[in-house]
Amino acid sequence: MTQFQAQQHGLVLDENTLQELARVVAGDDDLYYRRGFEIAGFLKRAGWQEVPEYDGQYRREWATELLMERRDQPGEIEKVLLRLADPREYLDEPELLGEVVAAVNTFLIHEGYRLENPGGAARLVACDPALAHPTHYGSTELKVVMADLIADDGMAELLQWRLDEARTCYANGAHVAAIIMLGSLLEGVLLQSVVERDPSVLGRASEDRVSLHTLIEVCHDAGWIGADAKRFSHELREYRNFVHPKAEARQSHRPDRDTLGICWQVVNAALNDLAETRSVRAG
Repeated sequence: MTQFQAQQHGLVLDENTLQELARVVAGDDDLYYRRGFEIAGFLKRAGWQEVPEYDGQYRREWATELLMERRDQPGEIEKVLLRLADPREYLDEPELLGEVVAAVNTFLIHEGYRLENPGGAARLVACDPALAHPTHYGSTELKVVMADLIADDGMAELLQWRLDEARTCYANGAHVAAIIMLGSLLEGVLLQSVVERDPSVLGRASEDRVSLHTLIEVCHDAGWIGADAKRFSHELREYRNFVHPKAEARQSHRPDRDTLGICWQVVNAALNDLAETRSVRAG
């Protein structure tokens, strides 16, 4: 079960949200334009049954009416959202996929969800509505969500929320806090990966007491993260230690937006490596 499926019963979108969704489906504002009959075709490709024929009214108003009729059917709305993030919908203009996903997330975030398509696999991910910039980091650079890395549904959800909290810190200019959150996230993902893949790589170290330094080393030695991810994860670990004010006071450098950007790329690289090696093991 995905994070979204676990919370799907709550996906009853606000009327204003549905109106914005209709705008994207119709393709207004220089998005992927669909004529009336093409809107009907889109809904059918999304998996809707008994879609009425286009009656000639304004496209956006018609799309809004259709969405409102199924507002209380979360599964039907989910189908529309996922189809909007499906690369097969944009074979003639593939460059528009990212723009459409970004447009959807600008309003969907207020409902507590984010649309993503890591590796071309569209999905909905629960997130914090307080996120001001849900697509600035992660969705264009990070190729995975936590469910791709972690088998334990509860832990995957917890770690996803850690990532979202780091985004919230970034959006509000809390650079040190965001870096600390990223270090915590990395530690949690590496530890859970060890637990699920091969706890023996820790040797005699206890899962409850193992350090982030050790986790980085053993995950690299096991071939789960690359040399670059290992090297720069140690740099992130040093910044994560700024959770202790004395550690920050000993440094002449105060982390800023650029520092955070680098740290984010480090986490992206490590998580992408973990996802790739997990798929190799599964195959």
